[in-house]
Amino acid sequence: MTGEAMNVETIRERVNDDWNRIVAMLSDKIALASVSAQGITGEHMKRSAQFVADQMKLVGIDDAHVVQSENPDGTPGAWEVVGSKVVDPQAPTVLLYAHHDVQPVPDRAAWRTDPFTATTVGDRLYGRGAADDGGGIAIHSGALHALGGDLPCNIKLFFEGEEEMGSPSFIPFLKAHRDEFESDVIIVADSGNWSASIPSLTTSLRGNTDVDVTVKVLEHPVHSGQFGGPILDAVTLSAMLISSMYDSNGDLAVPGLESQEPVGGLQRDLDEATFRADSSTVPGYRLAGTGSLAQRVWTKPSVSVIGFDAHPVDGSFNVIANTARFRLSLRTAPAQDPAEAQKALADFLVAHAPFGAQVSVANGENGMGWAMDPDCKAVGVAEQAMSDAFGVTPVNKGEGGSIPFIPELQRLFPQAQVIVTGPEDPQANAHSPNESISLSGLRNNIVTEALFLSRYAQ
Repeated sequence: MTGEAMNVETIRERVNDDWNRIVAMLSDKIALASVSAQGITGEHMKRSAQFVADQMKLVGIDDAHVVQSENPDGTPGAWEVVGSKVVDPQAPTVLLYAHHDVQPVPDRAAWRTDPFTATTVGDRLYGRGAADDGGGIAIHSGALHALGGDLPCNIKLFFEGEEEMGSPSFIPFLKAHRDEFESDVIIVADSGNWSASIPSLTTSLRGNTDVDVTVKVLEHPVHSGQFGGPILDAVTLSAMLISSMYDSNGDLAVPGLESQEPVGGLQRDLDEATFRADSSTVPGYRLAGTGSLAQRVWTKPSVSVIGFDAHPVDGSFNVIANTARFRLSLRTAPAQDPAEAQKALADFLVAHAPFGAQVSVANGENGMGWAMDPDCKAVGVAEQAMSDAFGVTPVNKGEGGSIPFIPELQRLFPQAQVIVTGPEDPQANAHSPNESISLSGLRNNIVTEALFLSRYAQ
């Protein structure tokens, strides 16, 4: 580890000189239509992985290459990109993560532009995967190019090909390639900033679990005129059971579900007007729950009914439904064990069966939450790099969603410091129509990562 860290002006000049390549690369990546939902083992995903590997070779990771993972059952898995560059065996090693697969486009008519043709409108580049997570790949590529021969730390790469499908082969791949993940710092570029002009580190992610609930009141359907009144239909009983999870304020009232304060303290609460606009709430809707809006989204548990089996309105007739089934998605506080939360929820539902109906619960999969260590060295270096690159003090934030592989990485490599960054902002529309990335924000994100890599090794 010799020499001094590069200054922000030199890095910004190098990023500006490289800008046309970066935008062209991101545009070409969008055109690949790397939709993992169309088959993670498909040739289109292999082409996507090879494209990314070739791009990493162009910025100095000479051994970047494609490897096919293996699912837990031994079947072929996703096409992954790995690579490394050792500049000094005594220098720290940084693992750069992003994913090259993208979400599908179920309704092209909802897009204002062709989702797989990069289109610039003002400061934003539109296209599926522009932000999630082509932007993460662009950040890593741009930062490595900017540092070039001045790179002072060792680099490892892992660009995943199935993140949008829940990463089923991630753990087997990680265990089979453990040496390729061993590092001092892990940068996960799959999150976002407070806004396009205000940077953020992601301080926490909620965990997640789900359960399928069946409510049964009769052995078979019966006539609603003959039996209605004393017997409530299974859909109504399900509605009663769901509503029993909440108190009058809309807070979950299920014993055993934990809440916590925002990790590292709350620097700024979410703006309610912006939150309402981004979520498209109807006029007059009162936001549920108590506490800061940020806490309600980032670190308190929430339950959503994400599926419900019932007879459709069209074609309905006068019978009392004997059974109903619904799926609950539970987001857990970052520090709570999701299996523990899942059991608490299941126990509550069975114990609160309305009018003695039969309630059975089938457990789904669990994903652990994650919380940043706000006092580790990597966080301090990253926050200063963000401040210098964006010209404003970062406002760190949690995320209500989940990235289960991050706690798995932390569990298997407890010595590694993890920082979660990314190219998204509130207008990015990741997973939605008209996904886009702020080009000015992307430029500053690249400068940030280059500053971090330059300074962390000093």
